[in-house]
Amino acid sequence: MKTLLNIIWLVLSGFWLFLGYVLAGVICCILIVTIPWGIASFRIANYVLWPFGRQVVQKPTAGVFSFIGNVIWFLVAGLWLAIGHILSGVALAITIIGIPLAIADFKLIPVSLAPLGKEIVPTGGAGIVAPRTS
Repeated sequence: MKTLLNIIWLVLSGFWLFLGYVLAGVICCILIVTIPWGIASFRIANYVLWPFGRQVVQKPTAGVFSFIGNVIWFLVAGLWLAIGHILSGVALAITIIGIPLAIADFKLIPVSLAPLGKEIVPTGGAGIVAPRTS
């Protein structure tokens, strides 16, 4: 079921959202000082391309620098990517088959606004994921 949802997601909105994250990542890497945000953008682009079966969790080692970085990210690219998720989610919610995809789209808004200090991990069987130690 996850594979089917991922394929439908990829065709309907995943590819376009992926391009938005890649564009943000390329711009951040060109500016050199913002390379950490570019790397975070590429990481989320990978997640946005194939989201079902994975989830975003808070990194236990995230600190004040992640918060400051997220404020900068929000001003540079986060707001625009979140608007893309909102528009895509609303368009997907119009159809019955798109409702689960719209829910997934809306769940991506927080990570699009604040990607630093988060980690993408496979979804656990019971919904509980142990943080990685390495």
